Amino acid sequence: MKLHKLIRAQQKGHEDDDIFTVGQQLLDICRDPACAAIVEEDLANKAMSLKAAAGKIKAWADAKRKETKAGCVCVPPDVADRILREFYGLPQMGQTPAPMPVVDDLPDFEDFLS
Repeated sequence: MKLHKLIRAQQKGHEDDDIFTVGQQLLDICRDPACAAIVEEDLANKAMSLKAAAGKIKAWADAKRKETKAGCVCVPPDVADRILREFYGLPQMGQTPAPMPVVDDLPDFEDFLS
């Protein structure tokens, strides 16, 4: 699958940091084929890279640390999942994607035969 190659390429050299972890979590999320298609397309865009996604999670952690005046904070897996799903425009866990709208003005099959 192309998605796995894209993620592995962006993880290369980051095996010990947050970019690698984001890629692993995305692989889990993308077990859903609808999510996989969206993420595969997005990863081609630098603004939607694993590094950019990791930055969104870091921004949440920085805000939480400032809010709580803690030395460090933990980003729970469900929070990271929510952030990644929002960043990539994926349905939240347990939700199904919105159905595609029905288009009534498509030609009938018979129109192609004439």
